Amino acid sequence: MALSSPRRTPLSDQVIAQLRAQITSGEWAVGSRIPTEAALVEQLGVARNTVREAVRALAHNGLLDIRQGSGTYVLATSELAGVMHRRFADADRAQVTELRVTLETSAAGFAATRRTDRDLALIDAALARREDAWRAGDAEDFVQADAAFHQAVVAAAHNDVLAVLYADLGEVTRAQLRHRVGPELIAERYLGHDRIVDAIRARDPERASHEAARAIGACSDPVA
Repeated sequence: MALSSPRRTPLSDQVIAQLRAQITSGEWAVGSRIPTEAALVEQLGVARNTVREAVRALAHNGLLDIRQGSGTYVLATSELAGVMHRRFADADRAQVTELRVTLETSAAGFAATRRTDRDLALIDAALARREDAWRAGDAEDFVQADAAFHQAVVAAAHNDVLAVLYADLGEVTRAQLRHRVGPELIAERYLGHDRIVDAIRARDPERASHEAARAIGACSDPVA
């Protein structure tokens, strides 16, 4: 095969790479609104059309969600997560619940056995943020905080494949919780996750798995 002269990477591809890095690094968290088009033009020093093309490309790949009149929001942290969201956006909610039971009960059991002191500190911090978000009364903040709590438990399982799979399914599970929470938080529906944390702290895998399953099962009415 004949060799060809190296070509400079198109400017739009460079901008896409920079924006993707902001997303995958967590600098722009899932659910957050990214800077405005004008702000990105100023920060990157490129033309408005270049920024617009990059944002549209990332939206096409499922990482961003362009909402007319509201802004552009981070939808997923990877292309696979975006694909998962599109593929299962209309999935039966009972089946999503069954999937959560399968993944989260296993993760809680593993976490109880494998967690480190640092893992436990991160789980405690995530639980506190979840409780603070509920008290603040913002439904979307609570959804994000609840997801972060469960992700912290999964991370404590120290199974890289499970952690990546769960993260890529994140928007699917968040969408389910949004449906159950609704636009307003109702006090009677709150379900704490202290028992899950207590079991992980006690290094009791059977109880940790049981409490995780109980919390997910309860989400048919109270918030899990």
